[in-house]
Amino acid sequence: MKELLTDDRLGIALTAITVIGMVLVLVDSFLAPLPPPVATAALWSAYLAGGIPAALSALRALWRDHVLDIDLLMVIAALAAAGVGAVIEGAVLLTLFSLSGTLEHRAMGKARRAVEALMALRPETAIRRRPDGTTEEVAVAILAIGDTVILRPGARIPVDGTLIEGEGALDESSITGESLPVTKAPGAKVHEATVNLNAILALRVDRPLSESTVARMIRMVTEAQAMKAPSERFSEWFGQRYTVAVLVGSTLLFLLFIRLGFPESEALYRAATILVAASPCAVVISVPAAILSALSAAARGGVLFKGGAALERLAEVRSFAFDKTGTLTTGKAEVTRILPLKGDADTLLALAAGLESQSEHPIAAAIRRAAEGQGLRPVAVLDVTSSPSEGITGYHDGVPVWAGNPRMLQRMRAAEDHPRLAELADGSETVVYFGSGNTLLGAIAVADQPRETSRLGLQALRDAGITSLTMMTGDRRPVALRIGAALGIPPQDIHADLLPGEKVRLVDELARQGPVAFVGDGVNDAAALARADVGIAMGAAGSEVALQAAEVALLSENMERLAAAYRLARRTARIIRQNLAFALGAMVLLVIGGLFFELPLPLAVIGHEGGTLLVVMNGLRLLFDPIRTDARH
Repeated sequence: MKELLTDDRLGIALTAITVIGMVLVLVDSFLAPLPPPVATAALWSAYLAGGIPAALSALRALWRDHVLDIDLLMVIAALAAAGVGAVIEGAVLLTLFSLSGTLEHRAMGKARRAVEALMALRPETAIRRRPDGTTEEVAVAILAIGDTVILRPGARIPVDGTLIEGEGALDESSITGESLPVTKAPGAKVHEATVNLNAILALRVDRPLSESTVARMIRMVTEAQAMKAPSERFSEWFGQRYTVAVLVGSTLLFLLFIRLGFPESEALYRAATILVAASPCAVVISVPAAILSALSAAARGGVLFKGGAALERLAEVRSFAFDKTGTLTTGKAEVTRILPLKGDADTLLALAAGLESQSEHPIAAAIRRAAEGQGLRPVAVLDVTSSPSEGITGYHDGVPVWAGNPRMLQRMRAAEDHPRLAELADGSETVVYFGSGNTLLGAIAVADQPRETSRLGLQALRDAGITSLTMMTGDRRPVALRIGAALGIPPQDIHADLLPGEKVRLVDELARQGPVAFVGDGVNDAAALARADVGIAMGAAGSEVALQAAEVALLSENMERLAAAYRLARRTARIIRQNLAFALGAMVLLVIGGLFFELPLPLAVIGHEGGTLLVVMNGLRLLFDPIRTDARH
């Protein structure tokens, strides 16, 4: 991409002077003669204001990078046109070149500003609670790990932290791209730049400002923009070498035209025309315009790509492999069935919640949540004792009660041949038995559940052309089959009882059949993420490990975003192909016109600059097509 000047306002001002000068030149030439001093000043302003930025950029590239760039081609072509008396044509060239350069610079700046706008989401101050309970307003930059921050309704969260007081809804759209508020309770992680909607909350600071979610997002996107995709590297490589070829070729054509008997002025005019027609501006700018726009759109939707290469590789993927726990499922146990053998379900659940109220086990937490969700008060259970690998025991109204696995059932000599227990015999759920003395009161089944968005996300991938969806898990096969059936994954594509190394082996086998993406939580699946052609970490907003392990990070836990990111990658690949085909085709047509059909220099200029602007605008379409979950095509 051509570089005008580092100061945007100066570049715009010089372009405005160039355009005004060109308009006055055209008025003088075709409408009404202007006073000679005015006409001369207009012509000089078009040449100087339009040519000096390009000349400086060309000299800077030549001196600093030892590169002959496209700016040099335009300056030489304009001077050649002026040298043969085609002064107006040279002015038109510099005017359009300056105008298109400014428009490109502004348009590409929008793509960068879309990401940099994240900085504006950060509040500058926060309300910190002192040790004595009073509060003070302080700069966010001085908050330290362990500080307590008070959040009022409507306040933007200043740092990453853990909620310690209060419960309320948070708008996380600025980070995860999710449009619906998320309810947070004590213990939940909250992220910088999200908005507290309706409650007074207190959070404990977990990260300093320099390591916050927004800081890491900006750092990742900035690094991504610096990491060139293969097609970007090709366009840059092609542009640099082709520029030299155009300069040499135009010189040789000038000499050839002289040898063929053309007047020197006509030979120089035609060589200048071909110089403009053959310039590869559109080829060089077409790819980064699309890549940068797609990276920015993805970041706004809560999907971070580590560079254009990851974006292009994702577009080539035809096979996806998924970790189960925490990726396709919530990773959190939930009560799925309650089987009372004595009394009703509410009575059993209230007793279970009382027994489990003093346990920190995830299954105990699931039972407590189920009771709370049904508005049940846990019964009072005293003298609770834990029996490792079996369960817990206690006393309710002086009567011994217990909860546990089949080993506890056997120790209590409770009958386990009740016909209703056969419903839980398939092994796809974890079963907790509850009893009193040697009497079995009932059982509660607990299991990890599929995410609400998993089925929709997988179906969206199928609709997008993905034919191979594989689930991998270290969990038991009956559990994996239950989840797979709920998500529409056939048994032959489900691999269970796997060690981490076996996941890597399976990903390797899939990769031999074509590009494969692996989707995991970025913590236990680092090896598989690294082996896949594209590693995708899900729900990575708070996980530094996930951001480091994967090439693509989905900041939310919405599986539909994966399908949306895949569709964006495919659209980007299509637009890059369109841009390259158009840019190369237009260049060939203009060169043929210049060689064999006496293409006028003004038409070469319009074709060249117009083509450049068209491919830029085509690429920038992606900027206004952000990641979204309502897209189905």
